[in-house]
Amino acid sequence: MLSTAIKKAGFHVDEAADGASAAEKIRKQPYQLIITDLRLPALSGLEILKIQKEIDSTIPVLLMTAYGTIEEAVEAMKQGAFDFVPKPVDISHLFLLIDRALAQRRLLVENILLKEEFQRAYGIPKIIGESQAIQDVSRNVQRVAQTGATVLLTGESGTGKEVFSRAIHQLSPRRDKPFVTVNCAAIPHSLIENELFGHERGSYTGAFARKMGKFELADQGTIFLDEVGELHMSVQAKVLRVIEEQSFERIGGLETIQVDTRVVAATNRNLQDLVARKEFREDLFFRLSVIPIQIPPLRDRISDLRPLAQFFLDKFSKELHRPTIHLSPEAARAMEEYSWPGNVRELQNTIERAVILSDGKTIRAEDLTFAFEARKRADDFVHLLDLSGSLTEVSNRASRAAERLKIKQALDLSNWNKTQAAGMLDVSYKTLLNKVKEYELE
Repeated sequence: MLSTAIKKAGFHVDEAADGASAAEKIRKQPYQLIITDLRLPALSGLEILKIQKEIDSTIPVLLMTAYGTIEEAVEAMKQGAFDFVPKPVDISHLFLLIDRALAQRRLLVENILLKEEFQRAYGIPKIIGESQAIQDVSRNVQRVAQTGATVLLTGESGTGKEVFSRAIHQLSPRRDKPFVTVNCAAIPHSLIENELFGHERGSYTGAFARKMGKFELADQGTIFLDEVGELHMSVQAKVLRVIEEQSFERIGGLETIQVDTRVVAATNRNLQDLVARKEFREDLFFRLSVIPIQIPPLRDRISDLRPLAQFFLDKFSKELHRPTIHLSPEAARAMEEYSWPGNVRELQNTIERAVILSDGKTIRAEDLTFAFEARKRADDFVHLLDLSGSLTEVSNRASRAAERLKIKQALDLSNWNKTQAAGMLDVSYKTLLNKVKEYELE
């Protein structure tokens, strides 16, 4: 018998007299492979295939078929059968199919496990906090995720706008499609159109090959336009068109590219002020802010600070292969008394430094001194002023000193990430670079 030959090859085999009993076994017992006749009493092989797909789509099904039912077998393969085995059965060919089917299942299972691991590491971001402010944001995120509407996330630098943008994508029907991030503040104005829309070969000197832009790469998925307020006016019209019409042309191209890309944008600037100053298109502002979501600063959700701090403590303890570290009551109180101008990002940086420098299982208040050094310098600033000369001279010196100190503070809080620092200061990336050079901060 067929089952005997398979058993002799070292496999464990369960047998069923008809389709109904086979279906019962499949529902109760996980199998690596199912071999069934296409035509069975009680339930057909196609019905067995359907049941298997509902229970575990990774289990391959081999269908045995007699002459005259080849068309049915081909249809079964279209419905997901791995292959069919014509009767009379060639045992050597059957074992070849068994090996291939089991190899495919191993690959499918490995891919699923990899996706699950990826999801744990990079999937739906963990939105931490029980404050009313953050719960309101979470509810809004869940509501808008199921729609295809454009979303504008606003809030101070470091509040976690990208975390929420990823949550919107992961909770949406587009979750298995690309999520593409573009930091509009970090890309020079001369390159942003090329980055967003791509170019054709020969469109300019150095364009040796066609390049797909971010909107094209995000087709069927989501594009996240971070710091959208930094978009140059020259490219805003093209962004407006792709939002409205879902089409564009690459630089140097005549072909109209059609895409289905959802736009989630974020900014730490007041776009309405930019519109009033003619630095941002009003029509683009309205298209972006179909659904506006304001992310609260950390100082307005201070009740979330301890769970957030513990989350980062656990995260960095694990990454650094350290025992789990906790905050002392004094450290927690010190953190709650701080205003956190850099918001959650500053908290994350503070905890990371404390974990690295800690030699025990508890973070003490004194371990956080370095994190608050920038604030202390700002508090001491008034004692360092040179009051000589006229009022105008004193004012000018104080203004420049305060500006330099504020820029240095933002750079320190962001670990010298100039894009983040520019966001904290509400200035453009280019302006920050000029100021860093002017004040010789590097």
